[in-house]
Parts: sequence; structure tokens; C-alpha cells
Amino acid sequence: MFEQRNRFQTAFEDKNEGFDDFEQAIPLMSEEEEKKLTESEIPDSLPILPLKNTVLFPGVVVPITVGRDRSLALVKEAYENDKTIGVVAQKDESVEDPDPQDLYQLGTVAQILKLIKMPDGSKSIVIQGKSTFEIEQFTQSDPFFKADVKPVQQNMDLSGIERDASMRSVKETASKIVNLSPNIPSEASIAINNISSPTFLLNFISSNLQVSLAEKQDLLEIINFSDRLDKVMEHLNKELQVLNLSEEIRSKVKTDIDDQQRDFYLRQQMKAIQEALGEDSEQQDIAKLRNRLEAKKNIPDEVVEEAEKEIQRLEMTPNSSPNYGIIHSYVEWILDLPWGDYSDDKLDLKRAKKILNEDHYGLEKVKKRIIEYLAVLKLKEDMKAPILCFYGPPGVGKTSLGKSIARAMDREFERFSLGGIHDEAEIRGHRRTYIGALPGRILRAMKKAGKGNPVMMLDEIDKVGSDFRGDPTSALLEVLDPEQNDSFTDNYLELEYDLSKVMFIATANSLETIPAPLRDRMEIINISGYTQEEKIEIARKYLIPKQIEENGLTKDQIKISKAAIEKIIDEYTRESGVRNLERRIAGVCRNVAAQIAKDDIEKMSVGVNDVQDILGKQKFFSEIAERTTVPGVATGLAWTPYGGDILFIEASVSKGSGKLHITGQLGDVMKESAMLALSYLKAHSERLNIPEDAFKYWDLHIHVPKGAVPKDGPSAGVSIFSAIASIFTQRKVKGTLAMTGEITLRGLVLPVGGIKEKVLAAKRSGIKKVLLPKKNEKDVDEIETDILGDLEIQYLERMDPLLDIVLDDEPVSDPHERFNVSDKYKSQNGSSGETKDTSKESLVME
Repeated sequence: MFEQRNRFQTAFEDKNEGFDDFEQAIPLMSEEEEKKLTESEIPDSLPILPLKNTVLFPGVVVPITVGRDRSLALVKEAYENDKTIGVVAQKDESVEDPDPQDLYQLGTVAQILKLIKMPDGSKSIVIQGKSTFEIEQFTQSDPFFKADVKPVQQNMDLSGIERDASMRSVKETASKIVNLSPNIPSEASIAINNISSPTFLLNFISSNLQVSLAEKQDLLEIINFSDRLDKVMEHLNKELQVLNLSEEIRSKVKTDIDDQQRDFYLRQQMKAIQEALGEDSEQQDIAKLRNRLEAKKNIPDEVVEEAEKEIQRLEMTPNSSPNYGIIHSYVEWILDLPWGDYSDDKLDLKRAKKILNEDHYGLEKVKKRIIEYLAVLKLKEDMKAPILCFYGPPGVGKTSLGKSIARAMDREFERFSLGGIHDEAEIRGHRRTYIGALPGRILRAMKKAGKGNPVMMLDEIDKVGSDFRGDPTSALLEVLDPEQNDSFTDNYLELEYDLSKVMFIATANSLETIPAPLRDRMEIINISGYTQEEKIEIARKYLIPKQIEENGLTKDQIKISKAAIEKIIDEYTRESGVRNLERRIAGVCRNVAAQIAKDDIEKMSVGVNDVQDILGKQKFFSEIAERTTVPGVATGLAWTPYGGDILFIEASVSKGSGKLHITGQLGDVMKESAMLALSYLKAHSERLNIPEDAFKYWDLHIHVPKGAVPKDGPSAGVSIFSAIASIFTQRKVKGTLAMTGEITLRGLVLPVGGIKEKVLAAKRSGIKKVLLPKKNEKDVDEIETDILGDLEIQYLERMDPLLDIVLDDEPVSDPHERFNVSDKYKSQNGSSGETKDTSKESLVME
């Protein structure tokens, strides 16, 4: 009650603005004064002032802020004349410029008591209601409303003791409300008790009831005094009950309460108020769930049936029961998921290609595959989404490429990392019987996306683990199978959900750890490392502008030359991607930003000579191919997760008994390659002019430098064979030549992987010629011609012509003289002619 009390106090506390004290805001008029006021003559035509959020009752004084142009014009003219206006309430307070049909027909004649001009151009007026009237017709709309009106007389149908008793009852109820309400000043109770006019008492209380504007208008339109009295008492009793309940709750709670008790108190108070008003919060909550279910479109019938069943269970479950929250959460999850709600694909191939080129430099193979998918989707709209797997080293843009695909298709993008996940429930969800059960990550991502066809990235799929909690990769088999993911079942939801429109993109650094059935369900797209030229363009177009912005610089304040970028790539990073390159560029930008902030410089152009001053000493050194000066050293090509590199294979011999020593932390496969090379060389020693004693009385030692780095794989077979052949034939390996390839006992050269990285490493290291397996020719075709430059590439199918290509024509010394040993040494080391065993038992790892 008395919702306008603060307005009264604000408007009337200042003595210069109208009334001297609060009681003057409530005219305590007698019946005679009130009768004289209400029965004053009403003009036939009145200017009409629409009120937004209140209803004016006869005798009541109300401050009004006037801001609309029509209202300002009306107040100005009325204040200059007889200060009499007609006040009518709007039906809808949100209407800024009401028409006659937006106004109620019954209003109140008002007298303007005071006009106050505000600094913002609006005006505030204090008006007092006089009597009621009814609008017959509007005669004017500009510059303000004007209407013909007729008076409406209120009917006093109570008298004597009955009227006095009703007045006393109203005053007592109103006084109780004032005393129970902490926000209403106690002076209001005194003022109410001093009102002697019955009609004014009802008018004043009606004006200040906490009811809607429509209910106040209904009170104004009631003609009979007894009917209005009953309605006012009904509102007062309802308000009194709410306040009594609030007081009861307040008395039960301790005065000194902590935050948790305070929250409980507020909830209990809210519940009591809702119950007093006939509003059940639980029923409202259930009604909201039903409304949301009805509003859902394209939702399958079986899902609707399940949701209805759970809502019925919710109605029969007390809210204090633990099951109430479980059922409620389950229904909310059903309603939160996008059932059949798909975003519209933008299948503009030119736009998609432009976006992909804007976000990523190179990667033509991947971009071509995406454009092909969009083209097919444009022609065949019901096509099932493919399952792509971007496979490649770190930092080449696999994750960011997924974002670009989503932007090109105008779809939502969701990403979550699978790295380190061991629990199958992370994918399929938990059963509802568990405390804190949730759906799996797939459905959680669908809820977050809000659409049924997002681009969903499964990052680091090769790093999923398995233990006693299950194998998450097995759970992914259904998700990543286009033939069955249209009916994916989550353990929590236990309803079939259609994932066939989702475009899944997985990323992996290695394919070896991905189970074969899971690999079979995905289309593997290899994203190889960037060439130096590509890194330079990426740095200039993407990385440098990004770091300039992130470090608070402008393009005019810093310039980084192309030569400086090349130096950073060659000497401060060693990777296939550009992640570390971005970090180094960020370091350069921070250094320049610090100098500018200290006012040492205004701008800076970073050149080659500035890089070392900013980033410190050179971190990596290129292995420039050395022109071998002794036999037994061959140059191989290696692949690492950070890009290609050259690898030196060293072979030496010493007197012994034909043992094979291998060092350099080599894996089993690489050891076997050394054994293969030695066996092939023994089998063809006569043709190669190698004496038989070389294998009987000399130990062979093979070493691969960088001994602390583990090495494995079959691709060094050709290099190992060349190094061993060089030491035994005493012919040096050509220094400007490098090679890679797997060998067999039959003399075949088999294809290997990582060709692009290896070829680029050879070019970077100053190699002039590269020997590759014949079947790797297709991999070289994918490398741009301008990147290869003048690098010569020769292909091998067999090992027979290899030595003539890689070894010098003339030996350093005659092998027969070099490996000649005395008869005494032969007798001491066994002269039976049997070749010493070079099996695994004879390998020595030093």
C-alpha cells in the first residue's frame, strides 16, 4: 500500500515547492469542503491530459512530470487560463503517443496547483482531483487532446451508523498496514485517522493501493459508495494478510543471521507471499516446463512422450524429495537440446573460398576438400556430414581451420579437447542413477551450440587414453560413423539424438595411437609443415598484425623486414608450424613497445641486425651439408614433429672379430636397417671389390650424432647402406647429396613418409641433390616448383645403381690393402673362415 509515498515526500519536502509539511500533501477536508470540491461546475469541454502509470481520484493531490509535446502544450495553455484540465489514464503505459482509443472513457477533473519547470525542458505539475467525468467525444487532437465531457456523480448509498462503522473499519485496517510496513512513515496513520470525509478517505486509499492501473481504474468507475468500500476493503485485507505472514516469518528468524540463513529467510518469505497471493511456485515451474515443451518445434514424438511422462512424475514428487531435482534437471536437458533446429548454410562457394584464404595461407589440399563438400551439399541438400581428421604436426593451424570452416558455412562452432580423457562417460554421459550425473561432452556441446548442425571439433583425438573406466575411443565409434550417428544414444538422456547433420572435425598429431576402427571412420587429411616461404607470408599477413594489435602498437610504430623474419625462422625456431614463430614475433613487439613506452623511441624498423639484440643469442644452427673428407660418412634426411632435418650417418672400422656396434640411441627398426645394409653388402662384396677379410677381422661401428635424441624408423636404410659401403670400399660419399628410403634384402628401395619436410630440410641445408624412392614421386609433385628451386631430385627403385650415384669414382685407398691383416692376427682371432655372428646378441649399445 501507499506506493506513492516516496513521491509525495520528494515532491513536498521542499517548502519552496508547494507544501510546508507532509500533512499538507493530504488535504484533511471536511465533508462540506469535499462536497463543494466534487460538486463544482464542470465545463462542457475540457483539455485531456493522458497519464501513463497512475489514476487520479477526486480530492487527491498528485505530482506529475510532463514531458510529451502534447502534454507540455496543454499544461502551458491551461496554466495561463483557469488551470482546469481533464485527466484520463492510458490503457497501455508502454504507448508513447496514445490515440483516443488508447484512453479510458472515465477520468477526473483536476486543478493545477503548482507548475515547476525542470532543467531538461520538461515540467512538473502538482494537481488535485475535483470530480469525475465521462468523455462523450474527442473534438481536438492537436496540439493537445480536447473532448466534450459530461459529469458523473458518485452515489452515497450508506448513512448513519453503518457509514461510520465502515469508515472506522477502513481506518483501522489502513493503520495496521502502515504500522506493519517498514517503508511507510508513521505520520500517514495520523493523517488517515484525521480524514473526516468518507468519499475522500476511499479516494485517498484507492490512489495509494499496490494494485495494477486497471484495478485502480475499476475502483474509479464504481459509482456506489458501498460497492467501492467492499472492493477497497478486499484489497486492504489481502495486503494485511501478506504483511502479517511476513511479520511471522521475520519473528522466527534470528536477528543475527549469516548469509546462508539470510538466503533461506528470503526464500521462505517469498514462498509465504506467493501462497498468500494464491501463487504456487512449484506449479508455476512445472507450467513453465510444459509451455517450453509445447513451444518446441520439430521435436520427435517419442521425446515429447518421454518429457510428458517425466513432467507428470515431477507433479507427484514433493520438492523436498531428492528425486525432484533429478527429474527437473532431466526435463530441462531435454528442452535445452536443439531438436531439429538447424542453422541455414551459406553455400556461396566464392565467399567460402575467400574466407578460407583470408584466415589461412596455403593448405590448398584442405581448402579444396572443404569447397568440394560445400559444392556437393549445395546440389544434394540431405547429404550426411563427413567426418574429417586433420593430421599433422603442432602449430600448423588445424584447430583454427575448424573455426574458419564454421565461418565459411555460417554455422555454430564448438570445440572440446579429448586429450587426457580416460572415462567413457565423458563421451556417452553418466546414468541418471549417479549423483551429479550429466550428459556426455557431445550433447553438452550441442546444447551450447543451440543448433543441430554445428561444426564440432574433437581436438587431440590421438591423446585419448583408456583404463578401468572404459575406452572413450570405443564410444566415439558410434559418434563418428555417418551410417549410425543419426540415432546416437547418451547414457543420461536415454533417447535417440540425431548427429548426422553435425560436421565433425578431429585433429591429431599422430595416427599411430588412434585405433584402426576409429581411423577407418574418418577421412584423414594430412596437413604437412609450412615451407620457409609460407612461414614468411603467414608472419607478414597474420602474425605480425595480430601481435602489433595485442601489444598496443600501431602499424606506423613498428616495421619488421622480410630478412629479419627469415632470421627468426632459421635461427630462433625449429618447427613445422608457426606457434613458436608467433611467440618470437610477440617478443620483438614487446621489446619495441617497452622502448616506446619509456619515450626512448617513437617508432622502429626491425632489421636483421636488431634481431639478436632483441631475442638474444641464436638458438638453432642449420646443419650445413659438409663435403665429407673421409669415407664412411653419409647424409640422410629425417622427419621430426617440428619439421625435417638432415642426419649424418657415420661408419668406422677397427680390428676385431666382425662384430657390429650401433650407437646414437637408435630404435629397433633402425638397428635392423643397419643389419640389412650389412647383409646386402656381404652378399655383393665380390662385385664391390670388398675383401672377405673385411667382414671377418674388422669390427664395424655405426653412429648417428645427436646421441641424446631417440631415433627410429626405416627411412635411414639407404643412408646407412651408403655409409657402410663407403667405409668398406674406401670411396667417399659426395658432400652435396642427401638421401632417404627403406631397403630390403632383395635390393629394393621402398617409399617412406615426410617427403615434403625432408626435401625442404635438404634445400635449407645447402644440399644440391636428393635421392628418393621412385614411389615417392607423387609426394614431390605436391610441392610447388618455385619452392624446390634448383634442387635436383633423382628417384631409385633398386639399390644396385645407388653406390655409383653417391660414391666417388676413385677410392681413397685400396680396400685389399686397407683391410689386410697378418696371419698371426688371423690365427689369434680364429682362422676357420667362419663369419662372426652379427645377430642381435652381438649388438652393443654404448
